[in-house]
Amino acid sequence: MAGPISHDQNFKNLIVDYPREALAFFAPEEAPRPADAVRIVPVREEQLQERLGGRYRRLDVPLLAEWEDGTRQAILFAFEEESDSQRFSPHRLAHYCLDLAEMFGTRRVVPVVVFLRTGAVRGTLALGTGRRDYLRFDYLACALGDMSASDWLDSDNLVARINLPNMQIRAGNRMTAYASAVRGLLNLEPDPNQREKYVDFKCFPIRK
Repeated sequence: MAGPISHDQNFKNLIVDYPREALAFFAPEEAPRPADAVRIVPVREEQLQERLGGRYRRLDVPLLAEWEDGTRQAILFAFEEESDSQRFSPHRLAHYCLDLAEMFGTRRVVPVVVFLRTGAVRGTLALGTGRRDYLRFDYLACALGDMSASDWLDSDNLVARINLPNMQIRAGNRMTAYASAVRGLLNLEPDPNQREKYVDFKCFPIRK
């Protein structure tokens, strides 16, 4: 099984290689519609330092989606992957998003957290007093470990198919999920190099 750094890099590769499919699967509420003409590009992961040589914050994968016909304003998607929900910090993610908003001069930032196992942390971070909240921060949460693989066996979304083994699978159906993941890769990805790259995808810890 790949180590933490390796599966983190695999996760980044998956989103950068298939940004549109990743947005549709992980953030369907805000993702571009299938017919939209959209340019999606990764942006710098390291946030600007307040002082050279000092510490800096680093996102998993920030993506910029720009609608070519101008029907919607550009949106920054701030992806964060968490293999251990207990380590997730909404405070840290809020810092990332504020940094991105300041760097790009926009308020259109969508935080997306992908939890690899069950027990995803959901909820709004609110700072304030009993009288009122002065800062509220929310995020989209995709909990792979709580999703039923049977709902995605025939999906035409390549990112969803590749992640079938990381979802909830009924007893005795694990080989069916793996077979559907490989079949989806072969049917939906025409590039043989990309097929080879993802046929043994181990971005996430193997679920027992």
